[in-house]
Formats: sequence, C-alpha cells, structure tokens
Amino acid sequence: MQRLSSVVSVALQRDAAAGAVASLGGGFLLWWALHDQGMTSTVPGLLGFKLSGEVGVFLHLMASILLGAGFGVISRYRPLGYSSTISGGLLYGLLWWIAGPLTLGALFDGRGPTWSIGEASTVFPSLVGHLLYGGLTGLGFYIMLTLYLHLRPEREPVSVASGAPKTRVVILGGGFGGIATAQRLEQLFTHDPNLEITLVSQSNYLLFTPMLAEVASSSLEAQHISAPVRATCRRTRFHRADVAGIDTSSRVVSMRGGPSLPTEALPYDHLVLALGSIPNYYGLPDYYGLPGLAEHSFALKTLEDATRLRNHVIALLEHAAEEPNEKERARQLTFVVAGGGFAGTEVIAELFDLVRSVLRYYPNIQTDEPRFVLIHSGDRILPELSPELGDYALRKLQQRGIEFQLHSRVAGAISIGVLLDQGRSVPTCTLVWTAGNQPNPLLRTLPCDRNRAGAVIVDSSLQVKGPTNVWAVGDCAQIPDPDSQGEAYPPTAQHALREGKLVAENIVAATGGKPLRQFRFRTIGVLVGLGHRTAAAEIRGWRFSGLLAWFMWRSIYFSKLPGMEKKVRVALDWAIDLFFPRDIVLTSSTDTILPHIIGTAEEPVAPQNQPQTDIDRERPQ
Repeated sequence: MQRLSSVVSVALQRDAAAGAVASLGGGFLLWWALHDQGMTSTVPGLLGFKLSGEVGVFLHLMASILLGAGFGVISRYRPLGYSSTISGGLLYGLLWWIAGPLTLGALFDGRGPTWSIGEASTVFPSLVGHLLYGGLTGLGFYIMLTLYLHLRPEREPVSVASGAPKTRVVILGGGFGGIATAQRLEQLFTHDPNLEITLVSQSNYLLFTPMLAEVASSSLEAQHISAPVRATCRRTRFHRADVAGIDTSSRVVSMRGGPSLPTEALPYDHLVLALGSIPNYYGLPDYYGLPGLAEHSFALKTLEDATRLRNHVIALLEHAAEEPNEKERARQLTFVVAGGGFAGTEVIAELFDLVRSVLRYYPNIQTDEPRFVLIHSGDRILPELSPELGDYALRKLQQRGIEFQLHSRVAGAISIGVLLDQGRSVPTCTLVWTAGNQPNPLLRTLPCDRNRAGAVIVDSSLQVKGPTNVWAVGDCAQIPDPDSQGEAYPPTAQHALREGKLVAENIVAATGGKPLRQFRFRTIGVLVGLGHRTAAAEIRGWRFSGLLAWFMWRSIYFSKLPGMEKKVRVALDWAIDLFFPRDIVLTSSTDTILPHIIGTAEEPVAPQNQPQTDIDRERPQ
C-alpha cells in the first residue's frame, strides 16, 4: 500500500505548481488588458501598486506566481469540481482586491486603510480586473490539472489485495462533517470494490445552514440551499432512516426507515458519528426543558423549521390585518428571538427585513406597529466577535427599531407569550429559540466518555475514547485544541468539513496500520449578516463591517454552495430580492399554522415560585 502521506505531498506540490502557472497567465492577461486600455498607471495591480514601468510589471507577475501557488494549496483539485474551482477563484480575486488595492495600496500611498465606502469607490475599477484574474486562475487551474491527469493518470491512493474482506464504514449524520467524510473516502478509495461506505441520515439532503435564516425570511427558496446526498456522494450507500441504537461491542447499528418498517441491522468496521445537535431548552432533566418552550417556540435547524417559521409570520400578517382588538393585534405583530449569537442576530434581522418589505401589501398595518425583540442573557450580542463589531451590530439593529433586552433570561413560554425572569413577560405569538443546542441524545447510550453537554470526548485523531474504531466529528464531538489551554474546537461548519476529511484519511491509515494524524486547524474567520445589506466579519484578526462585510459574507458563502446549479439558483434569488419585495405566498394551510392565535390577549403572567434558569449555562465546550 502506498503511503498516504507521500500521495498527499505529491498532490499538494502538483496543485501548487498548477496554481502558480494558471495565476501567472491570469496576471499577465490582467496586465495586458490594462496596458491595451492605457490604464496601467491608474488602476492598481494585485498587491495595490500601479503597473507602470518594468519594475511594477515584474513585481505584479511575481506576485501572481506566489498567489497562484497559494490558490492551488487552498483550493486543491477536485474531479468534476470546475464550478466550485472557478467560483473559488472569483472569491480569491475579491479577497486580494481587499488585501491589495484596498489595504496595501493605502499603505503604499502613505495613508492607513480605512475600508470605508469612499475609499472602496476610489479603487473600484480594479475590482473587475481582480475578479477577471481570479476567474481565469480558477479556470486555468482546473483545465491544466484535468488534462495532466488525463495524460498521466495517477495510481490509486489505496489498493487492497484481491480477495481481501470488505472494509465497512458507516457514517451517521448527513451534515457537513458526515458528507465531508464520505466524499473524502470516495476520493481515497476510488474504484476500490473492497470498501463499502454507508451513510444514514434523517434527511436526504446536505443543508447549507449559514443561509437558513434567509429561507425563513423568504429571501431564498428552501431547496436552493440544499444538495441531495445521493447526488453529492455517488459511491456511498444512503439510507434515509432514524438510528434506533448502536451496539459498539458487536459493531452493529440499528436503524428504522419509518414507524411502520422493521428495524434493520447495519454492521460496520469503522463508525463515524456525525449526528449533529438539537435545540437545548435547558431544563432539569434536559429532555423536558423550560416550561412550555418546546411546545410554543420555533427552532431553526432544518428546512422544515425555516419554512414553518416563514409561513407562520406571513399568516400572522394576514390575520393581524383583520384583527379589531388592539391588544391581540399587538401580540400578533410582536416577534421575539431568544439568543444573541450568530443565529439569533441573523434571524431577528431577517424577520425585520421580511416584515418591512411586505408591509406595502397590508395597508391596515402601520409601519410602527410590528415589534421586534431580541432577548439575550449576556451584556452584549455576538460574543463570538470582538466588542467593537458587537457594538456596531447592536447600534445598526437598534437604529432600525429592533429592541434588545440584555441581561434577560427566558423562564418559559405559554401560548400567548414568553415568560422572562423576575416575573416579566412579553405577549407574542412568535418566539424563535436560538439560545442553545445540545448534542444528539443518542450519544448518551454509548459506552464512552462525554462532557456535561453530552458530546462524546475524542482524542486529537478524532477517535472516541472507549470503543474501538469509532470516530466523531462536528457538533456531537468535543475535540481538543492543542493550541489552547484545555479548550475545545468550536462546532462550526469550517471545522466540521476539515474534521470529516481527516477522519477519512485516518480510517485509511488505520486500515493500513499507519500512524494517525492529529487534527489542527486555525479558524479562518467568522461572518454574520445583519440584514439591510450590512454585515460584520472578522477574518484572521481583520475586522470588516457594513456594505463591504456584507459583500464578503455573500461572496464567501456563495462560493461554498455545493454545485453550479445551486449557485445559479441562489444568485437569481438574490437578484430578485434586490428589485422586488419578498414573496408572501402561503405554502401551507393557516389551520395548521395558527392553532393558538385566536384567543385572549391578556398579559401572560409568570407562575409563582418559577425557578429562573440561565439559558446560557451548560453550553457545549
């Protein structure tokens, strides 16, 4: 068996070289286009300096080679991945426009960068050139490696002796971590009949969760941010089923495809846990939660959740437009979100944009009647960002009229409102719960170590401590960060993707008796949309806000969408959203949407002696 490390090393050098050559061509075409138009002395090049003179052109082309090698290392070649490679090149060009003309160019001119709209407008002509450079680099990179591998096909990274028993890998969960594991295994074991990959998930699609709030606000269609598992992982056997149990001693997973179907046994040699998380209502015991919260709140974890919330909000507007009782009308037009992290902030901003966008269709509702409230137990929203960006987001949302109740905790919910600590309450028909998640409860049945939140504890190679040949990635795993003092990696998509790839490579290594690799990754950055074409972003310590951050937010997430079809559909949705109000068509019956709206509008009163529960305690570490 060829050593996986040597295969990866050769492939990395190959991709870096191809990226350098493709980037050199893209950089030369950019210079030639500017020279032909007589713009080399006015439009900055890749690193922000003008392209006039031989020295400027030489530095520009050398920078092209270095940046191209970096693109090859970051992007990596993927068969049939031309759409993601080209879109990745466009994003690469955008990022270097920000780093070059917008940042280094200001330093070369003897002034510090401000990243303001005014400064961006002065170097805006170079943006087209950078996007052209990035697109040509991505296209050239893909074409060159496709031709190279066609003329000189590589040996398979893994070869198993004929007649050897099959290696059965079972993956539980179809999120970012599970899909990344299956895709990497397919790459490493291409055309190998002795590998059997099986994926079990409750849904038959990979959900692009960063855009879920836009589905709830009717900005994007639900099916446009999801990719079918069967099409994404073609060599993987897929079962749309619930996991009924896991027997690690006999290495068998029990699954059921439906309530009326019998339980099936699924044996495995290696098991990958990528079960994700569910809403945590912070009760004692956990599965009961705070009183009434599970029954009277909306989660935002699936496409069904987002679609249900969208229809609920639109149905409320329809009902409130005809409601004669002022208190009841005010309750129906009050929208509450619990949790001031990324999800909660994005949801309250998107709901605000949705309602304000469609009020023109409801002349009986005045613009000052809808009320939007965000409840958060901390002293500031977005604690994942720097205090400066958190304050910026708070100011922007407050200026639009969104209310913030900081240092407040949810104590429960009833059909006519949300109960807060200290006997307070907010009458509402809409409570969106984003204040906490917990790992899948199925993990509690495993004979392994778990943290207080219920996530399985793994070592640095992502192996679960306890049972053999069991691995875990994503939200359901506590993964140690070797660069911190006892802390764990955060449960984000960028981590889950890389964890899934490493698990696949470690399964290959374990099968061949090779040493396992440790998971090490430094967070690239975090982005949060604030609605109204504003956002906040923090990338490698660099802070961005406003329109520029919004453009980065959309560009980065757009490039990560799976497949060209989804990119085109999302681009069309965004283009429509720029010129037209949101769609208000109800896609389900109001009888199922509004079961508790018609009723008393009396103020909800918190029960006496109600224990106050900190909604932020026992967060997954």
